[in-house]
Amino acid sequence: MSIVIIILAVLAGIIGIAGSILPGLPGPPVSWAGLLILYLWGNGTNGAGDPISTKFLLIWLAITIVVCVVDYVVPAYFTRITGGSKAAGRGAIIGLIVGMFVPPVGIILGTLGGAFLAEYLVARKDGWESSKSAIGALLGFFFGTGIKLIASGLMMYHIIVFIR
Repeated sequence: MSIVIIILAVLAGIIGIAGSILPGLPGPPVSWAGLLILYLWGNGTNGAGDPISTKFLLIWLAITIVVCVVDYVVPAYFTRITGGSKAAGRGAIIGLIVGMFVPPVGIILGTLGGAFLAEYLVARKDGWESSKSAIGALLGFFFGTGIKLIASGLMMYHIIVFIR
């Protein structure tokens, strides 16, 4: 297998894992691209000598799509079930982006602070209601990040397995 193909596939896996945490980078799709690279150009096999199958690749594509959709839906859902408004969701996203400059604490505090301030200042909710919404937004962020990390990590594992 070409060293360039191996480097590209592993790099896609690493960027996919990083993209699972950092907003703006599509984590699981980039990890899936690493599998696709091995499928199309790498002719990689696992330890038993089996190549990457089309079925395997399509299953991971479906998982990638589901994870991406869930990542967009779950934070809003968690915010809503804790009484948050759309403002809290938007505030959480803005806080997350601002908090990226001081990772990882800034990401967490930015998400919490952004949701709280948006609820408090824009939606005009009291401190307790704003706090509940902020916690819901943070839990949604953690859940979405977690499923992206799991999916990207498993795809990275398969990239390494199929390099053999």
